[in-house]
Amino acid sequence: MFLSVFDMFKVGVGPSSSHTMGPMVAAARFLNQMRASPFEFHGVRATLHGSLAFTGVGHATDRATILGLAGFLPDTYDGAKAEATLARIKAHNVVTPEGLPELHFNPNEDLTFDFGPNLPGHANGMVLMATDAQGDVTLQETFYSIGGGFVMTEAELAAGQDTDEGAPVPYPFKSAAEMLEMAQISGNSIAEMKRANEISRGCTDSLKNGCARIWDVMTTCIERGLTTDGILPGGLNVRRRAKGIHDALQAERGMNLNAPHTINDWMSAYAMAVNEENAAGGQVVTAPTNGAAGVLPAVIRYWLDHVPGASSGKIEEFLLTAAAIGGLVKFNASISGAEAGCQAEVGSASAMAAAGLCAVMGGTPEQVENAAEIALEHHLGMTCDPVKGLVQVPCIERNGLGAIKAVSAASLALRGDGQHFVPLDAVIETMRQTGHDMHEKYKETSLGGLAVNVPNC
Repeated sequence: MFLSVFDMFKVGVGPSSSHTMGPMVAAARFLNQMRASPFEFHGVRATLHGSLAFTGVGHATDRATILGLAGFLPDTYDGAKAEATLARIKAHNVVTPEGLPELHFNPNEDLTFDFGPNLPGHANGMVLMATDAQGDVTLQETFYSIGGGFVMTEAELAAGQDTDEGAPVPYPFKSAAEMLEMAQISGNSIAEMKRANEISRGCTDSLKNGCARIWDVMTTCIERGLTTDGILPGGLNVRRRAKGIHDALQAERGMNLNAPHTINDWMSAYAMAVNEENAAGGQVVTAPTNGAAGVLPAVIRYWLDHVPGASSGKIEEFLLTAAAIGGLVKFNASISGAEAGCQAEVGSASAMAAAGLCAVMGGTPEQVENAAEIALEHHLGMTCDPVKGLVQVPCIERNGLGAIKAVSAASLALRGDGQHFVPLDAVIETMRQTGHDMHEKYKETSLGGLAVNVPNC
């Protein structure tokens, strides 16, 4: 099984990898199908289903779909250009993607939220259609946004197509047990095995440069969040808090006011900075999703700024280790809140961050696996119940607590010798089963939990 570090960590735009980035990617894929088709097209339509419908407005799914049909991509997203494009589309009811003729698209009529039953493949389903001059559908595709910005067509999902389509890799572990066995036989760390897999599909320079870009976007996002205040968009009037917390922490330095537990506030500030940026539609990195994007960069920042002996030269090792764990979770369970609740998002992110931190602090493969297991185990059952469908409450604070749990899990694992009672594979399978059994209203529909028990305005 191979899932690239650059599939797990994708540069994109907030507020949601599955509800914003995914639909934009799906629209781009559909445009490519149109470009390859012999038919002459005059218009496009879209219908959103399941969680994409129920929380679509709060997650900017409608905007993302429209911009995707206009040719925008998450990796190169330009906010100012997007706003101008949306204004033109609403004024003239046309989209003009590159390589295709001007296409009729009236956002009020050609984008539909279907609040009926989910499509059969996944809770995040959407249907894109292209029409002829008479308005008849001549090309249609069903897409599923399966979490973390990953998108599959109906046929790909039905065929069981996974992420491993290339040549064999040196260490094709599909479970934590296989990963540990390969590490023991080879004498390599988890990061070294993951690095060998990546290089077998690319080159050393591209891996180095790609990891450097990932961290650059992450740390830039943290800095933006720590220096920006105000009210987040969406109607809940949620106030940005990361800047105020960070300013207060900096002011307290050297005043002998800090209790030891204040370090938790630093971690929370870093994580909340990212997720406030995400909630505002800023540029973030899926880790493994947008809703959980603050956990891992917060733990890296904590390590670099607060742990003696930390070195930025080990960031690649951190990311590779975390990606290996994230790949196991995605392959054997889910990283989608709409499929398995927030245990699949913040829980997975915490496990990845715990593993990465344990690795760069000298943990053995067994200790790294233990760290991931502890972090994920203690997120089991966590629901996804965003108030008003916005990735704000409880998502922003939840990333801070996920980072704290990750550090605690890594610390506990490093205090042991790697031997422990519950294996990571068992926790991943338990998370899958729990997500399967969880009521739909607790899986990113905003129909249960906090979403119905606190005021929406």
